[in-house]
Amino acid sequence: MSSATLQEPAGRTRPAGPPAPRSRSRSVNRQTAAAWLLALPFVALFLAFTAGPVLGSLAMSFTDMKQRDLRTPFAVNGVGIDNYVKALSDETFRKAAFNTAYFVIVGVPLTLIAALAAAVLLDRGVKKFQSLFKVAYYLPVITSIVAIAVIWRFVLAPDSGLLNTVLSWVGIDGPNWLASKTWAMPSLIVMAMWRNFGAAMIIFLAGLQGIPHTVEEAGQIDGASSWQRFRYLILPLLRPTILFTSVTTGIGYLQFFEEPLVMTQGGPLNSTISVSMYTYQQFGFGNYGLATSMSYILFVVIAVVTFIQFRLLREK
Repeated sequence: MSSATLQEPAGRTRPAGPPAPRSRSRSVNRQTAAAWLLALPFVALFLAFTAGPVLGSLAMSFTDMKQRDLRTPFAVNGVGIDNYVKALSDETFRKAAFNTAYFVIVGVPLTLIAALAAAVLLDRGVKKFQSLFKVAYYLPVITSIVAIAVIWRFVLAPDSGLLNTVLSWVGIDGPNWLASKTWAMPSLIVMAMWRNFGAAMIIFLAGLQGIPHTVEEAGQIDGASSWQRFRYLILPLLRPTILFTSVTTGIGYLQFFEEPLVMTQGGPLNSTISVSMYTYQQFGFGNYGLATSMSYILFVVIAVVTFIQFRLLREK
């Protein structure tokens, strides 16, 4: 075969091959630079208003900074972990930690159980006016704590309160709920459950509606009772939803602050004071170093509790 037959026909060009490595590298670099340029406003705001203050507060927790040091913040003295030791040895802080643990251990399960029960009723039982019930249950979540405090002060008033009036009808003399060391914290737990279970209910309802009806129908064909279908079929499929609601509810309850501040001011005799409220008080007293150390103790507790929840409730 002659060399002429191997030549390309006149007017025809070879197809373009892949770009050279150097050209691809320049293209990737341009895309990376454009991405960082677009992200620059967020990064700047994040560093200035989130990362910066967080790192600054962490450094503050290892100093003796007080209100008088605001004019000369770099003239404070480092104290190492003394603030953390002082916080953990503070009797009031330990009382606040106990109250917070009590609030979380009792309040989170009650809230999740009430939310899941309401979601099941809406998904399986209530068909008419379902949207109305959703709005009614969710309304306390978006209602101001001040308005909720007014309602619950009327309900829990010792003499003319709605609850004690109802109890008097059956011959029971109700206590002064918010002024009792025994009943003040349970009253706040019930109020918090009523206020917050609507958010978890909406999430549970979405999880239930995402489960195919064929799953329950298969269990019914196999002879499983309603409880067995719920226990062994529905609940395992709701595990991711339960994880999400328990984590978000637990984090919120570990930081509970508004309920005791508005309803009881931490009383009676610090029986309802929380870690967040005591930290807030220390900031008000001008003990900035001590207050930030309390904040980071709470942060570590939240991280540990969240990790435990992920370990216990993760999908198997």
